[in-house]
Order: sequence, then structure tokens, then C-alpha cells
Amino acid sequence: MTLHRQHVPVLEVDATPLTVVELTDVLDRFIAEGSTRTVVGHNLHSVTLLHSDPIFRSFYEQSDVVLIDGAPVLWLWAKSLEGDGAKDRAMDYRLGSTDWIPALAHVEGLERIAIIGAGSVANAQAVARLKDVVPHAQVDGMPGEGWDEELEEKAIAWLEGIRPQLVLLGLGMPLQEQVLHRSLPSLPPAVYCTVGGAIEQIAGIQKLAPRWIGRLGLEWAWRLLLHPKRVAYRVFGEPWVLLGLLIRRRRRLRGKR
Repeated sequence: MTLHRQHVPVLEVDATPLTVVELTDVLDRFIAEGSTRTVVGHNLHSVTLLHSDPIFRSFYEQSDVVLIDGAPVLWLWAKSLEGDGAKDRAMDYRLGSTDWIPALAHVEGLERIAIIGAGSVANAQAVARLKDVVPHAQVDGMPGEGWDEELEEKAIAWLEGIRPQLVLLGLGMPLQEQVLHRSLPSLPPAVYCTVGGAIEQIAGIQKLAPRWIGRLGLEWAWRLLLHPKRVAYRVFGEPWVLLGLLIRRRRRLRGKR
């Protein structure tokens, strides 16, 4: 199954925008197939990494689903839409991990889920919450704190033993993408979803921004308020890095003409 890629102008990346219902349908098919698939998401951080890291770019280009997570990415994509009311419906296509994970209960045939990442307490709480969300599924967890080569090998063996159909990998970006890029050939068939900090959010340890803040595209302000040291660079520094990367890319392409 090949999903149509759509271009995001200005940022020069491609995505496969889906609503929650559409993603659920896609996951239905992936689970039925039983093959290896990857689901990732685009925000300004991932766009910056894509334009600066060839391995990260390769992984995203080969991924089956590239959701739109960040508000700036969504707004720029929406500008390219045509048709009455198309831009008004664009917000339905902004899917962070916590937007679609609650809908896993509606994925047909989903019986085995694995959660990898976060500390032991957060991971255990996320497993318990997901068992409530998807009561018909077996949910197993493995903490990802202190991730190194040894833990990665243990994770591969653990996944081989439990053979999940869907894996939520929350190691933070770009570690989670690097892990899948190098280890995917050794992993058992499943749908692998990179979910960043969503494990702590599912666990209730990290507070989610109110929905109205998200619809205004101000989640960055909420995160900055809660985690100033962790988020400050991404909010104030990384956009300038991305701007420089995009300018250099445009100059490079002009030079080839």
C-alpha cells in the first residue's frame, strides 16, 4: 500500500496528511498485512533534522506514513490546498501522537502492542493507561532510559520474543529514528511508530496543552512554560538554524540550473 505524498511549500518536505479516522483505516490494513511499516511525524524539529542529517532524511523518505504534527508545518501545507472549506478542515490533519493513540481501540485485529521508552515509572503507567484504551489487546512495556547499544540489543530480543503488531517507540528525536534506521532489518514485522515524549503524556506525567491552545498553534508556549530549559533552544534558536538550511538549499538548487 502506497500513500500519496504531498509537498509542504517553503519547508521543502513531503508528508502524508491523514485525519484520525484515515490513519485508523491505514493501520487496519497494515495490521492485516503483517509486514514491517513505519509511522513518523513532521514538526519544525524534524524538518530541521531532515535538511541537516542525510540518515534522518533517508529514514523519513522511506517511511510509510509521515503525519503532520507541528502547527507551522500544517499552516504551510494548508496554503497549498484547493477547494471550498479545505483550509478550514486543515486542523483535522494535525496529528500528534496523543491525538491518534486513543483511537487504537478502533484498529481491527490489533491484539499485541509494545511501548518502548521513558523511565520505568512512566512506561509502566503508560502501559496501564493503554490497556484501558485498548482492553482487548496485550500491552507490554520496556523503559528506554539510559539507551545504549546493550539496551538496544535487549530491546530487539524482547520484541522478537513478544512479536507485537504495533510498537510505540518514544526515545526522543532523533534517537528513535536512528534506532529504527539501523535496527529495522533485525526487528520482527510490526508497525513501528515514533512517538517522542508521548509516553510520558499518556502516563499523565507530562501535562498536555489544552485543546484550544493546540488549535491556535501555541503548544510551543505551553511547553516553554513547563520545561523552559528543554524547549528554549527549539523555540528561539532552531528556527534560525532551519532558515539558514533552507536558504543554503535554495542557493544550491539555483546553482545547479
